[in-house]
Parts: sequence; C-alpha cells; structure tokens
Amino acid sequence: MEYGAQQSYFAAYWIWWLIFYVYMSVCLMMIANKTGTPNAWLAWIPILNIYLMCKIAGKPGWWFILFFIPIVNIVIGIIVWMKISEARKKPAWLGILMIIPFINLIIPGILAFTE
Repeated sequence: MEYGAQQSYFAAYWIWWLIFYVYMSVCLMMIANKTGTPNAWLAWIPILNIYLMCKIAGKPGWWFILFFIPIVNIVIGIIVWMKISEARKKPAWLGILMIIPFINLIIPGILAFTE
C-alpha cells in the first residue's frame, strides 16, 4: 500500500472517531441535563464521562473504577446503562442493548433526544 493511501485511511479513521466522540458527548450531556445531574460538562472529558454516567445512574462515584477491571466492566456497563434508561423514564432493557454493536450507537441518541 502506498504511503499516501495509508495517510488517507488514518485520517478517515480519526475523523470518524472524532464524529463518534462528539456524538456520544452531546448525548451524555443532554441526558445529564434532562435528569438534572450537575456538571453535565464532564461528558466532554475522557474518564470523567464514566464518572458522570455513574452519577446519572444514581450509583456511587467510585463505581467508575470498576470500568477498568476486565469482564467486570461489561457487567457494570450494562447495569449503569440500565439505570440511566430508568432515570430517563425509559425501559431498562434499553441498557441491555448497549452490548450489541451498532445498536449501541443508537441507544444514547434515543435516551438523549426523546422526551
């Protein structure tokens, strides 16, 4: 592969990553605002956005440490997203759907942009 082609793939990867990051941050910030959680701006800061998710879910702040333990993070992530769904007055099974690839891109938008 040519060097120029590698650069274009690399640039496209980072553009998609940036679009995804902005989308998830906006969704998380809107969810925090709609649930009345203070410091919604934490959605834009890596690692602290996990702390914000725990706060939206009504879980203790130290739960964000559990996201750094392999296998445990999957279970905790499901629990937190289920509680976030309940905090938005939506069914808890939406949180379970967060483990399904591509569907997990839609669920935050549903929680953020619906009444």
